[in-house]
Amino acid sequence: MGILSAIVDTCFRDDKTGRVVVFPGDGRKRGYLVKSDADEQKIRAFLQMFYSAHFAIFVLGYFLASEWSRDIYHLHLLGNPADHLLRSGMISVGVFLVVVGLPYFLLWKSYKNVRMRFVSAEDEVLVTVGRPRQSTQWQLLAIGLVIAGLAILLAALWLVTSSK
Repeated sequence: MGILSAIVDTCFRDDKTGRVVVFPGDGRKRGYLVKSDADEQKIRAFLQMFYSAHFAIFVLGYFLASEWSRDIYHLHLLGNPADHLLRSGMISVGVFLVVVGLPYFLLWKSYKNVRMRFVSAEDEVLVTVGRPRQSTQWQLLAIGLVIAGLAILLAALWLVTSSK
């Protein structure tokens, strides 16, 4: 829960008007005053639930879409996938959009409708304080993940080219 809590912490700020929550996905620079600690805990629980569903849809949907699209383009009727790389890629993108895009769209719609139940429109304030700075450890973790991903990609490319 540490990573999830850290992500939710970025939605809360101390402003000159008081404790403010800024909901993710809101394009405007507005926040809402949080009146009590109990309200803040309710909003935190809601945001943690939203982010849990968000990550579950993307991770599990990615694996499901990957397997389903692989099964589709490995059918013998479609020929060898290596011969039709563009078609295989478009099949993967299409399956991903259906398997991940549709559930995420429905989650996003429900999130947009429900988030305003935790705050009132009268409590809307302009946010004067910017986003809290991310700590160095998160930046290092992100850099490390990018480097690991590139290393895996290069290793896969090397295996493919060396096997020919």
